[in-house]
Amino acid sequence: MNPAPNLILIGPMGAGKTCIGRRLAERFTLDFVDADQAIVEATGASIPALFEHAGEAGFRQHEREVLQALLTGRNQLVSTGGGAVLDPDNRAAIARRGFVVYLRVSVPAQLERLARDRGRPLLQRPDREQVLHEMAALRDPLYRGLADLTLDTDLYTPAEATAQLVLRLAAQWQRQDTPA
Repeated sequence: MNPAPNLILIGPMGAGKTCIGRRLAERFTLDFVDADQAIVEATGASIPALFEHAGEAGFRQHEREVLQALLTGRNQLVSTGGGAVLDPDNRAAIARRGFVVYLRVSVPAQLERLARDRGRPLLQRPDREQVLHEMAALRDPLYRGLADLTLDTDLYTPAEATAQLVLRLAAQWQRQDTPA
């Protein structure tokens, strides 16, 4: 058993972090927190607007601040943005404050799941597939290095992925109820 005060989902866009995260939070009676939504609430700006006005570096600074604040909490499931792992401070906080689940997804599955999505600033280019391959090459080793548990979501519906994770988490994660 690996005790931790929070359950944290990492992985690329389209892996199912939000959808599966909501289901897992309900199943384990955790507060669900979407880090990207928390950034929107903290800044009063949408993610695309932040990218447009502050650039990716500005967005990542907001992400770092919000994530650091979120991870001081307990008994929550935190769904991180796909690029949160790029920052070494974020990786350290994630590892320190949570049991980390890497929801893996292949580029072909991402392309299918995100085909109609126009709200992801890093994909607003004609070469979406190439961008996803480049992000995967950079980020996959970071996700793997942080993960306490990995689930490939390609072949599962959100309900099936949740069921798989419930079983695996019951065997591997113990909620840490005492203050750190």
